[in-house]
Amino acid sequence: MLFQSACVVDLSKGQENVPITIDGDFNQVEYPAFQYSPGNVQGPGCEIDPGEITLPGCSCLSQSCVDESCSCLKTYGQAYDSSGLLLDRYMADGAYCAPVFECNALCACSEACSNRVVERGLSFRLQVFLTRERGWGVRTPELIHQGSFVCEYAGEVIGRDEARRRQLSQGPGDNNYIIAVREHAGPASVTETFVDPARVGNVGRFLNHSCRPNLVMVPVRMHSALPHLALFACRDICSGKELTFDYSGGGSRDGDTSRGSQAAIEASRTHGLQRKACYCRAQNCSGFLPLDTSVLSNL
Repeated sequence: MLFQSACVVDLSKGQENVPITIDGDFNQVEYPAFQYSPGNVQGPGCEIDPGEITLPGCSCLSQSCVDESCSCLKTYGQAYDSSGLLLDRYMADGAYCAPVFECNALCACSEACSNRVVERGLSFRLQVFLTRERGWGVRTPELIHQGSFVCEYAGEVIGRDEARRRQLSQGPGDNNYIIAVREHAGPASVTETFVDPARVGNVGRFLNHSCRPNLVMVPVRMHSALPHLALFACRDICSGKELTFDYSGGGSRDGDTSRGSQAAIEASRTHGLQRKACYCRAQNCSGFLPLDTSVLSNL
């Protein structure tokens, strides 16, 4: 179903656990048309079906898995505490951010397992609203604690050639929603994932950039090797605050603006081929939105 310039009570039309409300003057700015999807869908050039289950499951019969007996936690490590909050080491300021593996559909543990977080979907009420200078944005009507899963950046998973074609076809005024995530497992091992929520996507497509964001992106795998691009709170976020992430893949907390040049994970969302002004108003604002043209290379 396509959403256009109309008053919509729930952006997801019941596809999420909680409604996503909209607040804005629809006569002032045309509301973008797109198909809502709470998770990734297979797009051109993607050889993996996001819905296919390929990873093995654990045989835990307990309410929640523990690392002493769970094959998932033994193999991939524990990413969440007992409350389901992402451990701090997974939210480093751009210097290192390890991928997360959750229990999946083949696991015998309960749906309440603390190693099932992103799999359970949205738990916070979110609101899409019209900002003063940056078009549409997303804010939270409630307090979100550090380490909490907020939402995915979901859309069409496409191949590099398709990402390049789409970026080259965009005009100067077009928004480029494509995000490129590169995971470095070693000097000769790089896994690339390209997600484009322009035509099919979720609430994550409305998140704005900030040079001092309150969300950090972490690739999370559940059922298959294809990661979900999950956004977690990297500090406590008060009610009414806009939710943002760093399009260049970095992160900053408590005023720290460091960036890691050898990041285990690199994520970048660009805006076409032109530098655009950044209006995040952070003290460390660079003045421009990140510009990544690596998808145009022939690597």
